[in-house]
Amino acid sequence: MTTPSLPSAVFKAYDIRGIVPAQLDPEFARLLGRALALRGREQGVSCLVIGYDGRLSSPALADALHEGANAEGMDTLDIGMVPTPLVYFAAHTRQTGSGVAITGSHNPPDYNGFKMMLAGRTLYGPDIQALRELMLELPAEASASRRGERRAADIKPEYVERVKSDLALKRPMRIALDCGNGVGGVLAEQLFRAIGCEVDTLYCDVDGGFPNHHPDPADPHNLQDLIRHVRSSDCELGLAFDGDADRVGVVTKSGQIIWPDRQLILYAQDVLSRQPGATIIFDVKCSRHVARAVKAAGGTPMMWQTGHSLIKARLAETGAPLAGEMSGHIFFKERWFGFDDGLYTGARLLEILSAHANPSAVLEALPQDISTPELKIEMQEGEPHALIARLQKEGRFPSAAELITIDGVRAEYEDGFGLARPSNTTPVIVLRFEADNEQALERIKAEFRRALSVLKPDIALPF
Repeated sequence: MTTPSLPSAVFKAYDIRGIVPAQLDPEFARLLGRALALRGREQGVSCLVIGYDGRLSSPALADALHEGANAEGMDTLDIGMVPTPLVYFAAHTRQTGSGVAITGSHNPPDYNGFKMMLAGRTLYGPDIQALRELMLELPAEASASRRGERRAADIKPEYVERVKSDLALKRPMRIALDCGNGVGGVLAEQLFRAIGCEVDTLYCDVDGGFPNHHPDPADPHNLQDLIRHVRSSDCELGLAFDGDADRVGVVTKSGQIIWPDRQLILYAQDVLSRQPGATIIFDVKCSRHVARAVKAAGGTPMMWQTGHSLIKARLAETGAPLAGEMSGHIFFKERWFGFDDGLYTGARLLEILSAHANPSAVLEALPQDISTPELKIEMQEGEPHALIARLQKEGRFPSAAELITIDGVRAEYEDGFGLARPSNTTPVIVLRFEADNEQALERIKAEFRRALSVLKPDIALPF
């Protein structure tokens, strides 16, 4: 057998992701299905849930993934075109603990990928590298004594019913939803009507070409249509979902964007009202106000590494009821399953806000410092991790009160913080700065500028 094309670049830290068909194609998906089946069988898994997003390449990749898994004796449950959280939901409710979401998330239309869990664990890091090794070693023919069976199920009604039974709005709300032509559109309007909302929809027809704007609420440009609609209608606020609906963006009546770390404060206060003293997990990119608010509400703040798979694993280890990261992945373990779910997060937000006559005022009152967006230094493959490792050992931050090195370097000051960390998905260094005022922000930036320039004098800094 000729060695298949399995480019190492697509095996990322948290998932598999690449360009179709140059890097990912049905043959790749078939080999992945075989590898997951073999690995799953070793762990006592008997069925793999498979769902896919609205990208044009997704159905063919899904068919090939089923074929590969079935060939190695693994049964598969085909739940069709669904948001990624519904794959996790089916894996939990069907007691398989195992599933694959075929999705390119918020990447450009020619990308696709695979988010995977086996035996109750999200695969990341070494697990994903080990899958590549296994795929390379596979014999030409499958060796299973019986062929696995592929069954189909529509789990959308069950999901809607479960969310509806879990929460109760204090009053009906009028909201706008922007799905960005992503797969959230198959369910979002139905779900939010079911929990008692009047709903205006923008771009909720699924279209893998994403003709209106990119499905990524982390970029303010992608929220402008939603902001205009909320301002000019009688909607109280707007929710926007990314391409596979595991993240949510929030805009207020006045057009303010409520970033996920500010949202997390509200979720934490709500959860801690029922679970006093509980641990709340957040990633290194989040505002200092998250830890402060958690402490003020009687909770225990825990900062952790960025990455939805890493946060999910930490949540499972600690038994915390809630975790979240700046990118918009929010994980409710209290009353839910502990996976990232933009649709459910949006519903929990509305449950909290429905107790107030003016939801936008509640959101806009959440604490906020002056901060930069994520700034990126593009480098060659391998360079970011090497430079950050040196920064951790040799970097000088003379006025910092504390240096946190669990994920890059986060320097904490009395009046702000600065962060430099290597991305786990692309060869870039990601930076973020936050402070009480502009003067403090500039001082912290200058300290990072000096620390980085000493180690790499030719570095081109974006700040």
